[in-house]
Amino acid sequence: MDQTQDAVTAVTAVALRSFELMRDGGLADFEALIHPEAVNHEERDEPPAARGGGPRAFHATALWLRDAYADLDWTINHVVTEGELAVVHCTMTGRHVRTFVAYDAAAQVADAFPATGKRFASTQTHWIRVVDGMLVEHWANRDDLGMAVELGWVPPTPRYLVRMALAKRRARRAERYSR
Repeated sequence: MDQTQDAVTAVTAVALRSFELMRDGGLADFEALIHPEAVNHEERDEPPAARGGGPRAFHATALWLRDAYADLDWTINHVVTEGELAVVHCTMTGRHVRTFVAYDAAAQVADAFPATGKRFASTQTHWIRVVDGMLVEHWANRDDLGMAVELGWVPPTPRYLVRMALAKRRARRAERYSR
């Protein structure tokens, strides 16, 4: 393998490892792969602990997802790597077992979706920049609407709307008490 191919392989390996960590990695695993100043450009929709970047924030994102979804996994469909950028087209799967809390730009509870017990498969594209063997930037495009339809969030039944309102109230209360 030439030096260019080695670099492509290394960038691809970091990108693929990041999905393994999201599924079941611990904080030490994230610290080994995620640069201390890494930026997740999707943090604006995530809980307060997932804001600010670095391995702790990326780990907080994983914990947030794992809390709501059992059997969480990503099937890698395609990877394209050029220079320090890897683009990963994948399918995220899981089962909605606990309330999923969505956040607004100010890191406040925006919505809460009580568990439905349903399985989902949502296509996503992640853009991952790697420098010196560490993930330094992440962007994502996800089919959130498709996932919401699969999970029964959209269109909501009147009963589910009530459950959402109650879950949102509980999530806001829990957020206030955690400060």
